Amino acid sequence: MRGRGGGGGLAEWSVGGRSLGAVFIWVLMAGEGYTSFSYLGAAGWGYNYGAPVLYVVAYMSCGYAVGYVVGPMLWSYARTHGLVGITDMIAHRYGRPWLGAVVAVLATVFLLPYIQLQITGMGVVVSTLSYGAVSLDWAYFIAFAVTTGFVVVSGLRGSAWVSVLKDVLVIATLGFLAVYVPLHYFDGYGPFLDRMVTEKSEWLTFPGHGDSGLGQAWFVTTSFLNSLTVVIFPTTVAGYLGARSADALRRNAVWLPAYNLLLFVPMLLGMAALFVVPELTGADSNLALFKLVTDSLPAWAVGVIGVAARCRRSVPMAVFMLVIGTMWGRSVLSLVPRWSGNERQKRASQVVVVVAGALALVMTYTAPNTLVRLSLISYEGMAQLVPMLLLGLVWRRLTLAGAVSGLVVGVGAVCGLVFTGHDPVWGVNAGIVALAGNLVVALCVSQYGPRDADARPDTQVLASDPVDVKHPAGAGVGAGH
Repeated sequence: MRGRGGGGGLAEWSVGGRSLGAVFIWVLMAGEGYTSFSYLGAAGWGYNYGAPVLYVVAYMSCGYAVGYVVGPMLWSYARTHGLVGITDMIAHRYGRPWLGAVVAVLATVFLLPYIQLQITGMGVVVSTLSYGAVSLDWAYFIAFAVTTGFVVVSGLRGSAWVSVLKDVLVIATLGFLAVYVPLHYFDGYGPFLDRMVTEKSEWLTFPGHGDSGLGQAWFVTTSFLNSLTVVIFPTTVAGYLGARSADALRRNAVWLPAYNLLLFVPMLLGMAALFVVPELTGADSNLALFKLVTDSLPAWAVGVIGVAARCRRSVPMAVFMLVIGTMWGRSVLSLVPRWSGNERQKRASQVVVVVAGALALVMTYTAPNTLVRLSLISYEGMAQLVPMLLLGLVWRRLTLAGAVSGLVVGVGAVCGLVFTGHDPVWGVNAGIVALAGNLVVALCVSQYGPRDADARPDTQVLASDPVDVKHPAGAGVGAGH
């Protein structure tokens, strides 16, 4: 596909030629934000814990508010300097291409579990809704092959178009299930909620069912941490950078919270499954919603819901793979002379998409627990990039040494706390504890450590809100570091 606003090449493939309007940005960011967790995980958490699952609605809504300010700043900075992702921005801000490459590797470690999660989610959907006719192994491979081919060919713009279909199907199917399940199994919401209050009241208060440790302190700190992290998550930034204008991002931030209403449906249906399929345990609890569906609906209706669930997973998986390819093509492989240049970076990025997807698929078959363990630190680990990126783009005095030192401390603290079973820490999200240490170290080293000897003008390394700033069409598209 040839691009707009600067022609083809990496910018067209990875950020849609920076020409997507408010509607496309809305459906794209809704699509990548509502992953397998929305259908499987939210219902499973509702089934297992109850009230703590509401943190998803809280952090996403707060994240959109933060994005109202941050999104246009990142968009303007990237457009001005011809950048296509967070690793690009970090390399440009600190004037060190190697730093962008290091962050690309680190971010890939945090993102690969999400690709594996989408492959697993799509495989479970296909296998479950085919009533076992398609084995899990084949379903995993189909999910990988279809999504990988789609990403390589169509890039971000194609994902936006698929998001349109996904939104129509998801809104229709969840709207139907929100009415059908309570009426079919409980004669309405009144009897259903009455049974919840009288028989399952533990699911309606913190810390939820069982000894989860997910109390009020965990809820507040997790919502705060994730609302900061989601605005610099590579997939979110890909949506920002694809926008035609800063105003489109502001309108998008206002509209997106309405999509959160859909999240209440799988959460409630997960709790409804407590009465219908009470025997689910462990990972099987993530199938709570689909057990309700396959138990009571005809095959054609199950198929429609399956298509909606399949689309809901393909969009975020596509964007995850696309940003990994972009990070490596732009920040890692571009360090090799033969891969420099816009078209070569695009081809390199497409190759990385296939490699990353294949790696996630192979690990799904051979070592799924490895990626599961990595997924425990994915969001908390990505949060440690907040000072380096966001603080660095608005505060000149954050030095290279300070940013790197803080990142090392933050990531090390997250890994140490999570992998030793200390998450939450005294009821507080381990990621917020690590981020606090990260920030303190970054500030102290910046204040008392070595200064950057080759500092550039503020106009080159600091971001600002692009109010009343007009960028010429295609400005910066395809430019290098």
